[in-house]
Amino acid sequence: MKNFEQYNTLLVQEVGNKTGPIAPTVVPSAAFGYNDAEEAEAIFCGEAALPLYARVGNPTNAKLESIVATMEGGTGAIATASGMGALAMVLTAFLKQGDEILCIGGFFGGTYTLVTETMKRFGVKGNFCDVDDFERIEEVLRSGVQMVLCESVGNPSLKLPDLKRIGMLCTEYQTLFVVDNTITPLIVRPFEIGADIVIYSSTKIMCGHSAALGGIAIFRAVKESDDKLHQEKYQALHPIVNKMKAKAMIAICKKRAMRDIGMTANAFGSFLTMLGLETLALRVERINKSVEIFARELLQSLPIGYEVRHPSLGTHEHHSRYETLYPDGCGTIVTLDCGSKEAAFSLLNRLTMVTQTANIGDNRTLALHMCSTIYRDFDEETRRFLGVTEGLIRISIGLEDPRALAEDFTQAAT
Repeated sequence: MKNFEQYNTLLVQEVGNKTGPIAPTVVPSAAFGYNDAEEAEAIFCGEAALPLYARVGNPTNAKLESIVATMEGGTGAIATASGMGALAMVLTAFLKQGDEILCIGGFFGGTYTLVTETMKRFGVKGNFCDVDDFERIEEVLRSGVQMVLCESVGNPSLKLPDLKRIGMLCTEYQTLFVVDNTITPLIVRPFEIGADIVIYSSTKIMCGHSAALGGIAIFRAVKESDDKLHQEKYQALHPIVNKMKAKAMIAICKKRAMRDIGMTANAFGSFLTMLGLETLALRVERINKSVEIFARELLQSLPIGYEVRHPSLGTHEHHSRYETLYPDGCGTIVTLDCGSKEAAFSLLNRLTMVTQTANIGDNRTLALHMCSTIYRDFDEETRRFLGVTEGLIRISIGLEDPRALAEDFTQAAT
């Protein structure tokens, strides 16, 4: 078991102040004054760690970044306007025309279209393969791909990647490994298994209250020698790497994405995110226990024709991986295949405890029919690859009594 008590202590101690205002301070200023011309020069060349301009940094954002970097074991972090902003920042900062990214597993719809449509327009090739297709994974890595992207848990496919094995391969082939850990903060530790960059949609369970849109990317320190970024395939990044040393990844994102595109976090959103972080460990522990109870109860109580899917169930193809590699759970999501869109709509509209929305990781239980909403513009072959069927409902379990939730779904299905 992860030491949730350690995180409970760490997060409230990091968020709160001992003197002056106890709660984090919101700094809404877009611009910051410099003491003199020399200080301005030092700030702009990176020698002075003071606010430059809110597009590339804000004191409230900086506090959130420091807390999450400590939580993850990274050397630093950058807060962004959304989870997609964090991912877009990383992809546009580290990749260039002609580069290739390998995406392993099923993906959230926005991630899939960012790679297959937007990045493609800028000349970056997207390559997709299943989480268990290690022959294909190694083949692409051997060809010299620049980046590997993986979700810690497929959303909504609920496939579980062997992150440790993927991380080892990325180390062997000296390739940047990016893990979207949105669903599994605290319970999956990507930096400990070879990740170089960890990203979150902080809108989700980090906040828990649906009040703050945000994202964050966390970075490992760059080594002085024998680092992936020293490879020839990252030559375009070498001027920044050679100058900024350990914190080069942060500088790469700020100089090659944040400065010019401006996917910057809002100070008030960062403040609200920090309030959510204070209770993150409590909520992660409770919800991951509740998910197992809910899935088990639902499996036993639903009539024939409904398929409950979660890795804690013996019917899931990655059940053994769940037990060995995900001992503390795999996040808030359970899926329910109702067999058809009509049956899914009927069930959703009869629920009394559930909020229908596109979010996940909230304090309250949420649900959404996938095919008619997030994945409505995807062709059938793509939806099949991403694990989306006509009758699929994605459920995000909240803080409610899981047995009461299961009863609500059962009455709605009968």
